[in-house]
Amino acid sequence: TSLLDEEGNQDESLESKTLSAEDQVKDHSTGTRVVAGQIFLESGKSDSQSEDEENFHSQEEEKENSLEELNSLEMSNLLNKDLEEAEMESPVLTAIGGTADGEPCHFPFLFMEKEYAECTADGREDGRLWCATSYDYKKDQKWGFCETEEQSNKRRQMQEAEDVYQTGMKILNESSKKAQKKEAYQYLLKAADMNHTKAMEKVSYALLFGDYLKQNIQSSKELFEKLTEEGSPKGQMALGFLYASGLGVNSSQAKALVYYTFGALGGNLIAHMILGYRYWAGIGVLQSCESALTHYRLVANHVASDISLTGGTVVQRIRLADEVENPGMASGMLEEDLIQYYQFLAEKGDVQAQVGLGQLHLHGGRGVEQNHQRAFEYFNQAANAGNSHAMAFLGKMYSEGSDVVPQSNETALQYFKKAADMGNPVGQSGLGMAYLYGRGVPVNYELALKYFQKAAEQGWVDGQLQLGSMYYNGIGVKRDYKQALKYFNLASQGGHILAFYNLAQMHATGTGVMRSCHTAVELFKNVCERGRWSERLMTAYNSYKDGDSNSAVVQYLLLAEQGYEVAQSNAAFILDQKEASIVGENETYPRALLHWNRAASQGYTVARIKLGDYHFYGFGTDVDYETAFIHYRLASEQQHSAQAMFNLGYMHEKGLGIKQDIHLAKRFYDMAAEASPDAQVPVFLALCKLGVIYSLQYIREINIREVFSHIDMDQLLGPEWDLYLMTIIALLLGTIIAYRQRQHQAIPRPAGLRPAVPQQEPPPEHQPPQ
Repeated sequence: TSLLDEEGNQDESLESKTLSAEDQVKDHSTGTRVVAGQIFLESGKSDSQSEDEENFHSQEEEKENSLEELNSLEMSNLLNKDLEEAEMESPVLTAIGGTADGEPCHFPFLFMEKEYAECTADGREDGRLWCATSYDYKKDQKWGFCETEEQSNKRRQMQEAEDVYQTGMKILNESSKKAQKKEAYQYLLKAADMNHTKAMEKVSYALLFGDYLKQNIQSSKELFEKLTEEGSPKGQMALGFLYASGLGVNSSQAKALVYYTFGALGGNLIAHMILGYRYWAGIGVLQSCESALTHYRLVANHVASDISLTGGTVVQRIRLADEVENPGMASGMLEEDLIQYYQFLAEKGDVQAQVGLGQLHLHGGRGVEQNHQRAFEYFNQAANAGNSHAMAFLGKMYSEGSDVVPQSNETALQYFKKAADMGNPVGQSGLGMAYLYGRGVPVNYELALKYFQKAAEQGWVDGQLQLGSMYYNGIGVKRDYKQALKYFNLASQGGHILAFYNLAQMHATGTGVMRSCHTAVELFKNVCERGRWSERLMTAYNSYKDGDSNSAVVQYLLLAEQGYEVAQSNAAFILDQKEASIVGENETYPRALLHWNRAASQGYTVARIKLGDYHFYGFGTDVDYETAFIHYRLASEQQHSAQAMFNLGYMHEKGLGIKQDIHLAKRFYDMAAEASPDAQVPVFLALCKLGVIYSLQYIREINIREVFSHIDMDQLLGPEWDLYLMTIIALLLGTIIAYRQRQHQAIPRPAGLRPAVPQQEPPPEHQPPQ
């Protein structure tokens, strides 16, 4: 499935109106409900308001599904439904032309022994919609068109564009080969040329990122402008991104903010996320925790509701700087030959290898694509060998259901029971879920609580999460927010997204804990960064690995706008290495500096040191030793960086940005050596140099004549010190004379010849015959 399409599905399903900070941050501690471990807070809206929002949600989802999945016949029905809705709003539809021009259409009407409740194209070769103005058309022959010729042509064009779009999307979704995906985009290009909105959105993003089409920022900008004029939230968000990053346009943070805001009001989740980060970090706007909370919470609600029981895909955060220094080490990616080795072990019947590969394919990550079919096969092999972990994961897969594994509560229950009987925490947690929601068994909160407790005691995150939810909602146990907080904290340490989400809700509302907007925003931000758009981190990395730095940098820049620290540092790294040709030579360092700054403010040590380096050498800014010193000091104090400590030692030694102080320089060098073993050799060399400088400085500072004038020899060596001195000189002279006489007695040899080595006669038996 195309990543852009998945992003689109998420964007469209969010309501198009945002709530004020006051509405969002009320105390919702009462009237909550829980679904799959996720806390849903009931706001104090009236019933009619809730119904309106539910209707809006369902309309949006229906609209999205219909546009993505319906064939041409269903599309025709949709258009007819739209006309029917229009008729309901304005009940009288007047016939145009025909035999009854100006008369109201009669619904239903009878034509060819069939009743029609709406306009139809039946009986006409040109496909133009018409209606009868009396019940029986055959009898009265009174009719007229429902649309003008221009409207009819436009509708037929849109129908044709929709057919082309659907063909392209079908190829795109059903194929995994690059050549087929490129062919699909040719269909989408054709539909985009016919002004099909969704096709234009797909093509414009493909042109921006270089996905299956040649990267062309200018063409994508023109399409985004066209989409923005049509009111497309995706287009508005993307145009905001172009203005924010200065790609294809002159950078303007004010325009970026306007477009982001319109995109967010239109329901675009990425625009909400960008605004959340901007309000949190104070970028182009006044810093506002409450505003950030509003935007992040909207996105987090959607991400949390999309999390399945299996936990969703794994987000791989690879730092390009670390990857260049230690390929494969820092990224956590598995080498191809290592995967093949595990596959070989699995084929030989190694149960641990089968379970490990099953989990890798179930969740994806570490260079392995998500593949439920392979996961199911590996788990089946291990389960047949009696592995409880594999049984539990098979239960999870049957409980969730997918294209590969049909949903079956009964089968899932069997696997969960087998695993739980063997003391497996995953199986116990699955069994708890079955009793909690009545999946294949009657609802039994006491048993659910019992199994969740068993799983939680063994440290299984799902058990901890569900136990926290039961305490939070008082299901099967007395409501206890302190216990809920404890178990949510434990589950969050295991990295469960819903645990972060629930903790964020508790901190945002002050439920069972002191209200903290700052903590809530950081937790919601963490949840938002686990949305499906995070998959672009891997596509950007793959683009960089394939040598397409321009595509990689644009993808990283968009993720950087969304607040991903790893994307900020990676974008800065590519710019720092001057590998992206789409960014002008003069703009490379200033933009890199901007993103190093944003990454540093999120606590990345290397970025903080880079900021110091840029100010020290004057990259993208003026040389400013004092600012460089401040950045190095922050990296030293907050993150205990050996590199920063070494740099501080050097600046103290040279007196750059700070008063020269050799003692402090030595102190910082020593601290650097203690902080990292790698720093010991450079520190040793620096200390040797410092020792020489210190000695020279000491000699320079003292006046030798003055020293001798202050020495009183009588007091130091006694009144007869001159006799002692004469005796010492005489002894020295005697020694020198004796040494030289011994040298003269030695036999002189010609220069360049080695002393002859006396040859020993060979024993008699080895002598050659005479």
